[in-house]
Amino acid sequence: VQLVESGGGLVQPGGSLRLSCAASGFTFSNYAMRWYRQAPGKEREWVTIISSDSLDTDYADSVKGRFTISRDNAKKIVYLQMNSLKPEDTAMYYCHARWVSDVWGQGIQVTASS
Repeated sequence: VQLVESGGGLVQPGGSLRLSCAASGFTFSNYAMRWYRQAPGKEREWVTIISSDSLDTDYADSVKGRFTISRDNAKKIVYLQMNSLKPEDTAMYYCHARWVSDVWGQGIQVTASS
C-alpha cells in the first residue's frame, strides 16, 4: 500500500501548482482521499477531502475558493489544484487514505514566496 505525491515546488504568491498523489496496493476507488499539510513548527492540518465517487468534497476555510480536489479512479490518482497561493500556504503537503490503517504519502514541499 503506497501513496506517492508529486508536483510541488516554488511559486510566487498568486501563482498556481497542481499536486498529484498516485496510489497503489489497495482498491483506490473504494476510499475517500484527503490532503493535509504541515508548516514548519506547526501541527499537521487537514486541507480537503473527496469522496470515493467524487460526488462530495470539503475544504478547510483557509483554502476554500482557491484549492480544488479531484480524482481519477481509473488512474488511481488524486489531485490538488492550488490557485492564488499565499505565503501561508507554504508547507509539506501529504495525501492520506483511511485504509485498514492510516496510509500517508512521503510528502511534497510547496513554497509560495517571492
